[in-house]
Order: sequence, then structure tokens, then C-alpha cells
Amino acid sequence: MTEASAIKAETFEIPCRDGLSIRGEVYLADSSLGSVVICHGFKGFAHWAFFPYLARTLAQDGLTAITFDFSGSGIGGDRESFTQPAAFANNTFSRELEDLELIEDYARRKNWIDGKFGLFGHSRGGGMAILFTAAAESNVNSLATWSAISYPNRWSPEDMVTWRRRGSTDITNSRTGQVMRLETDLLDDVELNGKTKLNIEAAAAKIRVPWLIVHGTGDETVPSSEAEHLHSLSKGVSTLRLINGANHGFDAKHPLNEIPPVLEKVVLETVKFFVRNATSK
Repeated sequence: MTEASAIKAETFEIPCRDGLSIRGEVYLADSSLGSVVICHGFKGFAHWAFFPYLARTLAQDGLTAITFDFSGSGIGGDRESFTQPAAFANNTFSRELEDLELIEDYARRKNWIDGKFGLFGHSRGGGMAILFTAAAESNVNSLATWSAISYPNRWSPEDMVTWRRRGSTDITNSRTGQVMRLETDLLDDVELNGKTKLNIEAAAAKIRVPWLIVHGTGDETVPSSEAEHLHSLSKGVSTLRLINGANHGFDAKHPLNEIPPVLEKVVLETVKFFVRNATSK
């Protein structure tokens, strides 16, 4: 097998209908057993900390890995800096599901995906992955979520009232200190579709493929009780791995200059899960 660090990423860009684009890369496996698409979360991006490490490890073990920045991530062409604040301000859950459709279609045309594929999501990206996997025509054959949200409405009623009154709300990026504005698009999307196409709990109950749920009991952003809830909803198809004391990012720091033991452990377990389910199609 190729050493993970030696696996080169091939970049791509998919234009969206409104001038934004989805930028990403594919990590091609030498002898592909299958493919895995990797979704980042809110305020996340494809080059953050553990995503390239996860992608390279998948490719090293025979699975072509596709990572990308959602078109509304706010991350610019350098794939690192938050330079598209308007895209972030107007991003929605529904748009991210559309982005996933574009990714799958593009990857099939490039022959990076053939037949069924695996889907990975972290945090909000986990919620998106659950919704995408549960869709009626889904081609996902295995799902892994880390620190995933179990419901879309993450705000208190008071915060929502203030957000509506002001017409926007500010989010501070704890890593960079940047203040990132959100217009009401996200709020509108959740209020309109939260009980229907964005209902993560209902989607979890529809999952019929193997699902690995990983969550740290010390998660400061999404409580591990949400993982337990998703596991209880998913009717025997899911495996729940609660990691004692682990935080939201499994001790990963950006940039990832060293691999924390807890991160290495969950990456290896996740890769084994995808390999096992890719080879038992």
C-alpha cells in the first residue's frame, strides 16, 4: 500500500448556478475498493486539521476519498482563509444538500464513484450526511458520522427573535477570532423545512445501511446524548462508539502537526469500517 503521506490530492472546482463554486480534491487509491465522500461541518473546511489525514488514510487503504468545501463555507480559493463572507452569510442546510448532489454527479462523471459509495460527516456535516443517506434514491452504502448534530434548530427562541429583529446574527470563529455574519436564510430554511426535508431524527430512523456513530463524551459543542439519540432511532443498523472524555474535534488542532492518539484511534476505526463495508457490497 502507498504511504498515506505520499498520496497526492488532485484538485477540482464545480461551478454552482449563482456564481459560487464547490472546491475540493480527490485522493485516488491505487486499487479502489470503493469511494468515500467527506463532509465538513459549520465553520469547517476541507483542509481543516483531520480531514486531509482521514482522506489520505482512506486512500492508503484502497478507498478513493473526496473532500470539498461546501459552496457556502466562506472559504476562498486558497482553501484556507475565510474570504467569502457573503457566501457564508447566505448558506443553508438545503444548499448543502444540493452541493452533495453536485459532488456525487461530478464524481460519477469523473469515474471517482462507481455504484454505491461511503459518506462521512463531522458535526453539522454529519447531519447533512444522515439526511443525504436517508433520501429515497440514495446511493450511499455505508455512513460514518463524528460528533453529529441530531436536529437542525440549534438556537434558543430568544436568539431567534433577536436574529429576526436585527436581520442577521454574528458568529465568532474561536480559532481565528473572525466575526462571521449570518443573514436569516439559514433560520428561514430551518423554520420552513425543519420538520420535513431537514428532519435529521426522521432521517436517522430511515437509514438502512451500516452506520458508525462516533462521539466524544467531552464534546463541548454537540453533547454526546445526541449520538445516543441517533443510535436509538436507527433501528439496529448503527454502531455507537462513545469516546470517553474526547472533545468535538478529537483533540485535533489546525494545522495538524501531530496526530493525537484519540484521533488516530477514531480514524483507524472509521477507515476499517468503510473498507469492511466497501468490500461486502
